[in-house]
Amino acid sequence: MKILKIISAIGFVGFCLFNLGCQDVTDELVGKKPDGFKEIHITMIAKSATNPVFHSAKIGAEAAAKELSEKYSMIDVVIDWRTPEIDDPSEQLEKIRNAVKDGTDAILVSCSDEDSLAFAINEAVNDSIPVMTFDSDAPDSKRFSFYGPDDVEIGENLMDELAELIGGNGQVAILGGIQEAPNLQKRVKGVNKAAAKYSGIEIVGEFYHAESADSATAEVLRVNNEYPNLKGWAMVGGWPLFEETLLNKIEPGKIKIVAVDALPVQLIYIEKGAVQALLGQPTFKWGKISVENIIKKLHLKEEVPENIKMKTIRVSIENLGGWARQLRAWGYDGIPEKYLIM
Repeated sequence: MKILKIISAIGFVGFCLFNLGCQDVTDELVGKKPDGFKEIHITMIAKSATNPVFHSAKIGAEAAAKELSEKYSMIDVVIDWRTPEIDDPSEQLEKIRNAVKDGTDAILVSCSDEDSLAFAINEAVNDSIPVMTFDSDAPDSKRFSFYGPDDVEIGENLMDELAELIGGNGQVAILGGIQEAPNLQKRVKGVNKAAAKYSGIEIVGEFYHAESADSATAEVLRVNNEYPNLKGWAMVGGWPLFEETLLNKIEPGKIKIVAVDALPVQLIYIEKGAVQALLGQPTFKWGKISVENIIKKLHLKEEVPENIKMKTIRVSIENLGGWARQLRAWGYDGIPEKYLIM
């Protein structure tokens, strides 16, 4: 019986090969793509491959590429990840230029430096390569859209959270990451703007560092030693929380901390009371929403808004379990089971 089925299948394929009416079926059987089929290569250039927030954005971009390739039969969306290992605007600029030379169809970039990246973006657009930004924008460039938060608003929210925790009085510090990053500078601006509302709060300084857990942790500990009366930290990024070193170096709750980002590795700081609130960014959506809008422009020929706002989500001990389950739904692993059942 099995032999008869095999013979029948061979006969069917042979018949189709000589019958124009079965051409589509034959093409599918032999793996031939239909006329007009196109691979769409999107080059994704985040700030740093070692920063977990950008790894999650990559996961989101790849998820969108898979969904869109399945939804639209005439395209196959491919994500070309070309992110520097560490934050380096000049390397980002070079990667944009190389992507254009290599024939990419679109570029998605988080800008480490506004001015130099704007120049590279404009070069790409002048070569007919559409560019979209995410997380950190170059608003004066020719990019067609930006997806990300209102960074000044994030800074204001950080300060308001911290002010409530310390009763509106005391010395606080701002952890700023790389000083050249435009999105981080806007957050710092927002922190300072909100702090002006509280007469009892003194900002002792803005402290910058390489965007790594080691560098950020060292800077926090240095400042804590320099200012023994420090009551709080407004961290415009969660860099020192990407590993547990700081957890073992500070007394939980003695200095109040509010930080941006709420990735799985950072949640232990909430559990242990070392950090009172995280402003979580749905970083998975940086990739997913951006890729969806690039395809909307490139393939569907639809208008895309110039600015697509992303909102942060406050994470504290009260909603730690719900946030952990959301992270898992976005494809994150390494989430302790104890958080998932909270």
